Amino acid sequence: MSEQIEKLIQEWRSGVDEYAKANADKNYLTEFRKSKKAILMAEAQEKGIKTGQERETYAYSHPEYIELLKGLREATEKSEGLRYRMRIAEERIGIWRTKQASSRREQGHYGA
Repeated sequence: MSEQIEKLIQEWRSGVDEYAKANADKNYLTEFRKSKKAILMAEAQEKGIKTGQERETYAYSHPEYIELLKGLREATEKSEGLRYRMRIAEERIGIWRTKQASSRREQGHYGA
């Protein structure tokens, strides 16, 4: 196996754990966003904000909710970047394999 392909495989392997963590962070923040909204809506109710629409507006405009969205954006960006980096490595490995198979066929054909 060539040094280049070994490097690609190692890059792909090293990305697996990093991608898994980034994806888990993204999923956690996606789900926590719902909890945070509920917490902030309850807080709004405690402050005397009466209607559901007003409580929802309070929650969505709250600095903690906005900060959570920024974190979700960063987690999504990292997760997607890693996912595509891994896919590129997979494609490059596939191309290498195809070239190797073609080379073997050509050698077998011309060697006869």
